[in-house]
Amino acid sequence: MEKNLILAGVGGQGILSIAFVLDNASVRAGYTFKQAEVHGMSQRGGAVQSNLRYADHEIYSDLIPSGRVDIILSVEPLEVERYWRMLAPDGWVISSVTPHVNIPDYPPMDQLLDQLTAFPNVVLVDAGKIAKAAGTLKAQNMAVLGAASPLLDFTDDQLLEFVGVLFARKGDRVVQINERAYRYGKAAGLFFRGLVDAGVAPRIALELGRKMDPATIDPGLASRWAGRVASDPAAAQALLDSEGDLACDRDL
Repeated sequence: MEKNLILAGVGGQGILSIAFVLDNASVRAGYTFKQAEVHGMSQRGGAVQSNLRYADHEIYSDLIPSGRVDIILSVEPLEVERYWRMLAPDGWVISSVTPHVNIPDYPPMDQLLDQLTAFPNVVLVDAGKIAKAAGTLKAQNMAVLGAASPLLDFTDDQLLEFVGVLFARKGDRVVQINERAYRYGKAAGLFFRGLVDAGVAPRIALELGRKMDPATIDPGLASRWAGRVASDPAAAQALLDSEGDLACDRDL
């Protein structure tokens, strides 16, 4: 077993906090790991990136060869564009769709979302909305980590142990917020993939997921929502256009 990840985002989004959780979880699980990072301009909102590799055998390099990236895990959607050419043929993109607009020529979101939803293996979540529901916008990184977790080789307990360690000095409330963001993100990611795997177009699956109250998302209901979209597209569109959030378990 070997897993090669690129963690991506911009300064201040907690990319290296994700690396901390995964590095320590790797040690706890008995894997070897290597990590390299770039964050020279991070304090000005520049790109932050980490190559992170873990395996059940020895790893000789901390840099991932082109075409061998299994997962791009990005807290900022445009940052995926920097690295997608490094993906393995069956690699995955796990990304937030909450933009961090810090350049004047940031592309239109519709264009960016069309590019992201074109990846065959993709999980997209609105980490900003999820983190806000969990308690703070600063927890977007943990929401994306949660969305990626089903593709990783750790249990929730192994990952959440080090979420707790990471935020322990900030108090129990901050730990609980970040744990909640992780769980909401995991549910949102599974719900998105459940819709897509049931035949819903990725763009519609994204918009439906973004419409849900993050605290209510139940991945087990994805197939029922997919059936609702297929059987009555007009009613589904009316729900998407309605004011306020949907309760995943009550608005079917």
